[in-house]
Amino acid sequence: MKLYSFFRSGTSHRLRIALALKGLTYEYEAVDLRSEQHLSAAYKAIHPQGLVPALQTDGDDGLLIQSPAIIEWLEERHPQPPLLPSDPADRARVRALAAIVGCDVHPVNNRRILEALRHDFGAGEAAVNRWCATWITAGFDAIEALLAADTGRGAFCFGDAPTLADVYLVPQIESARRFGVDLGRWPLISAVDAACNRLAAFRDAAPAAQPDAGCSLRFARWSLQGV
Repeated sequence: MKLYSFFRSGTSHRLRIALALKGLTYEYEAVDLRSEQHLSAAYKAIHPQGLVPALQTDGDDGLLIQSPAIIEWLEERHPQPPLLPSDPADRARVRALAAIVGCDVHPVNNRRILEALRHDFGAGEAAVNRWCATWITAGFDAIEALLAADTGRGAFCFGDAPTLADVYLVPQIESARRFGVDLGRWPLISAVDAACNRLAAFRDAAPAAQPDAGCSLRFARWSLQGV
């Protein structure tokens, strides 16, 4: 498989975690958002939205886009280890925790929104950081309350093994740190983050561990020849 990814992209990060938890290997193809390579005609020929991640599968399923859809595909094609519990109510709970990040926090804090705030509405970096902190705080307050209410919870968001909820939460924690949000307000979320980062799958998927993390624009890995 081939993964089109940017090291700092939260959606790419969550997909890398899911792939790592499933024990799947892939070729890493960096798409440097800083130089707007995702908006090039070459990349849009691959992904018409010009977004990351995208996953070129190793079978007949072709190219997959949108991290929720790709992660669902992974769960169906590679069900072990599962990212969702077997009980329907438990599955709904895990999906809800993931959706707080995936639907309510990340979409209003992603790069396209922040660039619009900067360039179309004249927001400075302090204002952008306040914007991000507002929605991160609202989402994390809700997640913290839900974790506290789950008295049978283990070390992770649900139970004793990572689930879809952790796959979504950890990249958002990384984003919170980048925008200067103090995580001390959420001790349970911080404990989940620590538990996740004890696992190699989460460490290997982290932004700093990616091949494009230390690259300048001049040396960014980018090759669409033959695709």
